[in-house]
Amino acid sequence: MAGGIRESGDDLVENHEINVTPFIDVMLVLLIIFMVAAPLATVDVNVDLPVSNATPAERPDQPVYVTVKPDLTLALDNTDITPGGLAAALAAATQGDREQRIFLRADREVAYGDLMEVMNTLRDTGYLKIALVGLESAQAPATPAVPDADPALAAPEPAQ
Repeated sequence: MAGGIRESGDDLVENHEINVTPFIDVMLVLLIIFMVAAPLATVDVNVDLPVSNATPAERPDQPVYVTVKPDLTLALDNTDITPGGLAAALAAATQGDREQRIFLRADREVAYGDLMEVMNTLRDTGYLKIALVGLESAQAPATPAVPDADPALAAPEPAQ
């Protein structure tokens, strides 16, 4: 006979291994997404802010200080200037060197937004190296000062 029916059991054998190829594909896609998104999450403000307990950095021989006073007037070193004349005064003080570090100091009463306006003006004029100046303290106070506290309640008198 030319044709016959065979019962040899052509059934496929079950495979009990996990196929990890789709898992690897998903992980590679997530890796690429995070590699693209991570640089977008950084802040683009070039300001050198020292830590409060850091050792003081060496000052240049002739530092250039821009001061924001409580009434929002500006001073370059010890000379009062107008806000519109900041660029010309800085160019004269630095001899046009825009790579020189500018030390920015402000009174405690100056609002953060007003300080940022001065910083933006410095950036617009091309001075990108800005250092914020603060008071150096030898040791931080143990307890914060309470302005309205009664001094008699601050510490009890020793018993006699």
